[in-house]
Amino acid sequence: MARPRMFDEERALGAAMRTFWEKGYEATSTQDLCEATGLGRSSIYNTFKSKHDLFTRALTHYIDTTTANQSAILEDTRLSGAARVRALLAVIVEGETEHRAGGRSLGCLTVNTTVELAGRDPHTAGMLERDTARRLTALRAVIEEGRRDGSITSTRDPGALARFVNAAIGGMRVSSQGGADRATLESIAEITLDALTA
Repeated sequence: MARPRMFDEERALGAAMRTFWEKGYEATSTQDLCEATGLGRSSIYNTFKSKHDLFTRALTHYIDTTTANQSAILEDTRLSGAARVRALLAVIVEGETEHRAGGRSLGCLTVNTTVELAGRDPHTAGMLERDTARRLTALRAVIEEGRRDGSITSTRDPGALARFVNAAIGGMRVSSQGGADRATLESIAEITLDALTA
């Protein structure tokens, strides 16, 4: 009979996710993961098999949580298309200014991982590509709805506008890691919104 696990796997996964988010994949050691989760090495490897497996599960958890939060905003049909994009950008600004250490944010785990691993880890690159495709599909749909409701007047291709908004969000996150303050991020958000009505 298998012994029951004596720890909260979801809590451990959340703690590991935060550690990878703060340090990056390569810089996170097994000891860092033990300290963050409160688990011994054997418990980590019995549960998660490897550092990469734990990272994959942590990244999946982050993507699922982030996508669910952003989808709820983008699918809020009480708002116009432009108002939904504005609400999404406001959430990004808030998130980037809420938890800062030494004047810098943690950024976004998917953006950080894209920079660190996408070029040399095909499995992780595939996860990131699928996440990006989902976000672009949702943004494009909102931009098309904004065109129909008159709140988005740009004549540019909706797919191109979706990519622009997505890139602006990634840029806001990187800028925040570099020390950009709330006013700077809000300015980027406003210019991004302006592009939808230009």
